[in-house]
Amino acid sequence: MANKMAAAKYIRASQRRRLRNKPVRSRARTTVREAQVAISSGDLNESEPLVREALVALDRAAQRGVIHANNAARRKSRLLRHLHRARNPETTRRPRVRPPEPVKVP
Repeated sequence: MANKMAAAKYIRASQRRRLRNKPVRSRARTTVREAQVAISSGDLNESEPLVREALVALDRAAQRGVIHANNAARRKSRLLRHLHRARNPETTRRPRVRPPEPVKVP
C-alpha cells in the first residue's frame, strides 16, 4: 500500500495504462506467434498475410508506446528472417562484407 498520495495516484495511473496497453501487446504477441507457426508448418502462401498482419501489429504497438521502437524493429527483423529462410532454405547466412583480417605472427 502506498504511503503518500502521489504514490497512490501513480499506482492508479499505472494500472490504467496497463489495462489500456494489455490488448495491444497481446494482439502483437498473438499475431507474431500465429505467423511463426504458419512459417514453421511450411505453408508460405498462408504465412505471408499473417506476417504482414504481425508487422502491422508490432508497428501499432510501437507507435502507441506499448513496446519500444527498437523492440518492434528487432521482432520484425527476426520474423522476416524466419520467413526468408523458409522461402530460401539454401541461404544460410549473409555473406561477409570484407574478408577476415590476417593473423599477425610476432
